[in-house]
Amino acid sequence: MLTTRRSILKGAAAAVGAAGMPRRARAQAATLRLGVLTPLTGAGGADGPRMLKAIKAVADEVNQAGGLLGKQIELVVEDDETNPEAAVRAARKLIDVDKMPVIMGTWASAVTTAVAPLCWESKTFLTTVSGADSITLLPHQGYLIRTQPNNQLQAQKHAEFIAASGRKKVFIMSIQAPFSVPTQARLTEVLKLHGSELIGGLIYDKDKTTYRSEVDQAMAGKPDMIYLNGYAPDVAVVLRDLYRAGFDGARFTQSYALPGKSLDALPHEVTEGVITAQPSADVASPAYAMAAKRLGIPQPDSYESQATDWMSLVALGIAKAKEASGTALRDNVRKISQGPGAKVYSAVEGLQALAGGGEINYEGASGPCDFTDIGDITDCKFRYQAVEDGKLKLLQVA
Repeated sequence: MLTTRRSILKGAAAAVGAAGMPRRARAQAATLRLGVLTPLTGAGGADGPRMLKAIKAVADEVNQAGGLLGKQIELVVEDDETNPEAAVRAARKLIDVDKMPVIMGTWASAVTTAVAPLCWESKTFLTTVSGADSITLLPHQGYLIRTQPNNQLQAQKHAEFIAASGRKKVFIMSIQAPFSVPTQARLTEVLKLHGSELIGGLIYDKDKTTYRSEVDQAMAGKPDMIYLNGYAPDVAVVLRDLYRAGFDGARFTQSYALPGKSLDALPHEVTEGVITAQPSADVASPAYAMAAKRLGIPQPDSYESQATDWMSLVALGIAKAKEASGTALRDNVRKISQGPGAKVYSAVEGLQALAGGGEINYEGASGPCDFTDIGDITDCKFRYQAVEDGKLKLLQVA
């Protein structure tokens, strides 16, 4: 079951039943309501709807198998608009009005940074894909996990790939965001270890219509690669300006900064050869195969896989605790994700094992889902692709 702000407003005028209880209140009593806050619009609008679909697919499967704690799962969904201010308003509603025990789905680091304090102060559990190192360093008291590799791990893996590809002089252009400075620092360190060099970097404003002056600054040192550390709207503008400026070196960016919509909208000559990187799902895992079947697609991406794991971890954590609260999730999520129990690869499989009194170790579509004390995953693989005639072609998974 899916509840959005629009559907709630439509149902606000429901009549009071014979027993004097509003229909909405009776419906809530029969359901277990879980919160989703994800970017359905804005810079993350290409990823949020797909993550929501994956969350809903797992919830539907659990509901079809009998539900959770004897109730049907109902998702209460809000759009964070990829905007911290909008996200805070939406999170306030989910926490204060809807009384959600969990919020799944934040994407942008700035959004998660803004929302996280509201969650730990209210003892609401938060799951996220945001990569900034600062997020898990917040005093979140255990009420936060992220299935995305943190900024340090991502920058390390990217730098190793860049150096191995033979690029010696790299320049980084970053959007103003929490991950910008840590990424540059880690790239500098790891590139140097592997015989390459970060020759410079700059941070730009996201709302500009042209970045030609920044492009000129980046090109001044004659880099053989420019690392574009931004989001889809600004990276599209930077790529156009790099093309117009005649830059003929390599360009590297995160996959979320060059989604399919950008590839369709930009001329092929602007994007030709751009290398993208993204955390790779665990494509060899049974959980990944189940996610593909559940979603009806051949290859779920990292975000779809992580969203699959959020809903699975939340369902199993609640079942383990026999209680739907943020504190119960905080105290039980590691017991079902990295404990000594039998490996399970779906929420339904895990729920059945828990119902039988067993211990479980959930292995996810995105990876093992093993978390450090501060909520980071311990490791993952990365998928590198290059644009060829407007399409992404796999280079390697490493």
